[in-house]
Amino acid sequence: MNQSNQPIPVTIVTGFLGSGKTTLLNRILTERHGEKIAVIENEFGEAGIDNELLLAGEEQIVEMNNGCICCTVRGDLIRILGELADKRANGQLDFDRVLIETTGLADPGPVAQTFFLDEQISQRYLLDAVVTLVDSVHAMRQLDEHEQAQSQVGFADRLLLSKTDLIDSDQIETVSQRLRQINPRAAIAAVHFGHTPLSELIDIRGFNLNAVLDIDPGFLSGHHHHHHAKDRISSFVFRTERSFDDRRLQDFLCAIARVYGPDLLRYKGVLSIAGLPYRVIFQGVHELMGASAGGEWAEDELRSSTMVFIGRDLPVEIIEQGMTQSLCRDD
Repeated sequence: MNQSNQPIPVTIVTGFLGSGKTTLLNRILTERHGEKIAVIENEFGEAGIDNELLLAGEEQIVEMNNGCICCTVRGDLIRILGELADKRANGQLDFDRVLIETTGLADPGPVAQTFFLDEQISQRYLLDAVVTLVDSVHAMRQLDEHEQAQSQVGFADRLLLSKTDLIDSDQIETVSQRLRQINPRAAIAAVHFGHTPLSELIDIRGFNLNAVLDIDPGFLSGHHHHHHAKDRISSFVFRTERSFDDRRLQDFLCAIARVYGPDLLRYKGVLSIAGLPYRVIFQGVHELMGASAGGEWAEDELRSSTMVFIGRDLPVEIIEQGMTQSLCRDD
């Protein structure tokens, strides 16, 4: 049995209704892929994983014949995570990581916050990434009509396009451009009938503060602020070659988190802070934020900062003004 004291990595799999989440997770639960994964279906009453995969009765934790585990949750995610960790610690269950499927109408934000707000959970688990499946056939209409679909895209560390075999390359590019406008920091890949390499789902380190910020260079060469006319969720990128004043930056970021926190889905950056010889890796989720030390700046290296904000009805002028005022005045 796995008795490691290291935090258990967690991937949140989200996506709008019909995007292929259940197909993907059914494949993970039945295929012999060599990974020991606990899959939690956070269903809130929605039709869930195929009935033949679940035992009858009140049992909520089901071991599969490939070493995976299937769990169903109807509202108490903290409890089921605690039960899984307890059973793993005392040798009743053996698994290496957790995948959580959210309901198709859910904003993944509250699920992600679970891993920061609950002390017991934050000590025993490490949130690795949010992976969002997108139905490429219906994506444009869903993004137009449902803000939840925009939120799921905005929160993602990785975007997986399903049903790409049903549309042509021009349509795929149109959908991809729309997704990049909402969320420039998430890599985009195709998924076919759930046959996605597990490397597209695990060990992404999207929520790891030591991970390198990955932003499409092509995006950064264009305008700072991108949005579709019908998208309330949009992105804003702030770049500078000046260093930040640590105290002023902290005060500003705390202030906008207090005022706009519910609408700030993700904000993440690699920053140059005056007086520090290393990069500062910063990220926030709604009102929660944190920072850690990255690699050191080389002596002859041009120090620069890049910060991405993804949120609902972003106050772009306020963010740009506040970030600018947080820069050192005599750098």
